[in-house]
Formats: sequence, C-alpha cells, structure tokens
Amino acid sequence: MRYVTPSREVLAETLLAAGPDAPTLCEGWRSRDLAAHLYLREHKPALGLGMVVKKFAPVTERATRETAERAASPAGYEALVNRFLAGPPALSPMRINSIDKSANLIEYFVHTEDVRRATSRWAPRALDEDYARALWEELIKRAAILYRGVDLGIVLVQPGGPRHVAKRAPVSVAIIGEPGELLMHAHGRRAQALVTVEGQPDAVALLESADVGL
Repeated sequence: MRYVTPSREVLAETLLAAGPDAPTLCEGWRSRDLAAHLYLREHKPALGLGMVVKKFAPVTERATRETAERAASPAGYEALVNRFLAGPPALSPMRINSIDKSANLIEYFVHTEDVRRATSRWAPRALDEDYARALWEELIKRAAILYRGVDLGIVLVQPGGPRHVAKRAPVSVAIIGEPGELLMHAHGRRAQALVTVEGQPDAVALLESADVGL
C-alpha cells in the first residue's frame, strides 16, 4: 500500500522529534510508551490479545511498560523507534500489503496525531487528496464498530463531499469534517478533532458522553 510506508516514516520522525517523555493523547502514555506499543504489536503479535481480551491485558501492559522503561534514555528511545521504523519481521503477516494497509494505515495516522496534538499549539496537516481518500475508505469499513457504543444513528460527512451512514437509528447526528478529523473523532479523540456535529441538542449531548472508539 503506497501510503503505509510513508506514514510509518512520518510517525517515526514525529516520535523522534518529540523525545521519550513527550505527552500523547493515549491516556497514561508518554511517547516512549507509544513507541513500545508500536514495536511490540508487530514484533510480539501475541501480546495484542491483551488489547481485546481483558484477562490478557496485564501481560500486554507489563511488556509495554518494560519496553518503554528500557527506552527512557535518548539513545534507548532512538533505538526503539528505529526498530519500529525498520518494519515487521520477515515472516510477519504485516509484510502482506493488504494486511499492512488494513492494520496500519489508520493506526499510523492516529498515533502520529496523538503525539502532534498533545501539545497546546498544533495545526492539522494538509493531506494529499489521494491519502485523505484512502483514510476515508478505511474509516467507513470500520465506522460501525467504532461507534457501536453510541445509541444514535451516525452519519459521517465530508464538507462538500461524500457521506456515509455508519449506524441507523430513529435519531441521528451528522459528524462533519475532513477524513483525518473524522478519524480522530471516531477513535475517541473528540476534544482534538476538528469536526462539527449537527443534530437535536439532546442527541449531540448524548454523542459527547458516549463511548466512542475501540
């Protein structure tokens, strides 16, 4: 997939520029914790069970914490980010383009913004039109899952562009924004997503309090 490798590079550059102790939008994680997560999900895929199966979560959390601790120094952190940048092992399924795209295109965009937008001064990136389209296509594949915790109909709308009905319900809201901003909202980064929500006031309030994202 043409955008996954450049997205990996941008994410690695963003992490390196931030340093090991920078804040992120991932609750409880600094940049070195995020780098540890990115490395382990590709090199120790069994640990990924801890992200979806609650009883395995302590194992995943411990491995992430220990890897991050080893990356506390600038040299250790740089080495960890560079191991992530080098890509998954030779026999990893993520070497297959279709799996790489599905697993990583959105992951890399959101986590890049998790570092960029954790500061008080940030601006959205100007995305290549084809890249934005690729993000949109991946978003609409999983939007129903990302908004499954919302007891509303959800319509995702690009300004002057396509729209996608993620969920149907008697009462709906429209979430309007560019693909990258819609992605951030759908992954629970609502305070840092440049979107507009339209709908009945009580429906908009319900969305704001709902559990959004994985």
